[in-house]
Amino acid sequence: MKRLKSSRVAAPLRSAILSTWWIGCVAGLLAGSTGAFAEEGGSGHYLPGSFASFMDGVAPSETLIARVNVVHYNGDVGVDRALPIAGMTAAGAEARSTAVGFTMFWRPEWGAIGDKWSYAMSATVPLVDIEVSADVTARAGTVRRSDQEQGLGDIILMPLMFNYAVNPDLNINARLTLYAPTGDYEVGRLANTGKNFWSVEPTVALMYFGQKNGREASLFAGLTINEENPDTHYRSGKQLHLDGTLAQHFPFAGGLAGVGLTGYYYKQVTGDSGSGATFGDFKAKTVGVGPAISYIRKLNGNELLAELKWLHETSTRNRLQGDTIFLKAMLKF
Repeated sequence: MKRLKSSRVAAPLRSAILSTWWIGCVAGLLAGSTGAFAEEGGSGHYLPGSFASFMDGVAPSETLIARVNVVHYNGDVGVDRALPIAGMTAAGAEARSTAVGFTMFWRPEWGAIGDKWSYAMSATVPLVDIEVSADVTARAGTVRRSDQEQGLGDIILMPLMFNYAVNPDLNINARLTLYAPTGDYEVGRLANTGKNFWSVEPTVALMYFGQKNGREASLFAGLTINEENPDTHYRSGKQLHLDGTLAQHFPFAGGLAGVGLTGYYYKQVTGDSGSGATFGDFKAKTVGVGPAISYIRKLNGNELLAELKWLHETSTRNRLQGDTIFLKAMLKF
């Protein structure tokens, strides 16, 4: 394999590979902060595409990092389809949401477990702005309603995050994510900033990032397990998601740029249940793909990293279908 031509960038590449494995701790916020609906309504706690690249791993070295994520989603279900939303039957739903998540990540000094393993933890607080329109049944018949809400979303906790360094180019990591029902929720309201139930999500990942050739191949696999919504007596089924990225990284403007393709496969593997699940199993499925770009460089002794990607959904069933734009930015102090 050929080495990257610029020695000034080879060092940032090695540093970036080490420092950005942690970023997966905050990608989860994108899931909990943008959907106002569960599969009970068109989306789940996990937003497909959140965990997908070398940036979404677990730090192998001691660090404390502050991070900001921004995600915008715009989608609909089609004029002739209905979804169960907040205890109502809503037809022709359309949704727009923007969320900003603030994350603190800690890989403590005592997080080193031998020469290969490391441990870390994180917490994310999302702020959400969401608007939903749909045809709902009222006393006067079917009417078009539109609700908009702003405020705190469901907080994301990752108390268990582990990384195993096979070699400098190859890492395996695992984490356990908890979605807490801290967002606002009201039965009979189309737009809610929270889901009103807990979710637990184990995830494992395999990430290759060539320090000499700049090539990246990452694959994440997770399973979201949901509790029942106590206000609607609706329990969404378990959701399997596979997310991945193929990219090439190269020296650019004093740092390291990356260009690639990212995508996901998302499928509900068990049916919805509970007395409120009047639509039956209502199993969901979607596939998404799109471009991703990234940039890493030193800034005043710190390390700046940013990623921008767009994902277009297709082959969707029993969910909203649309487009998601992710922007991730962080400074490693």
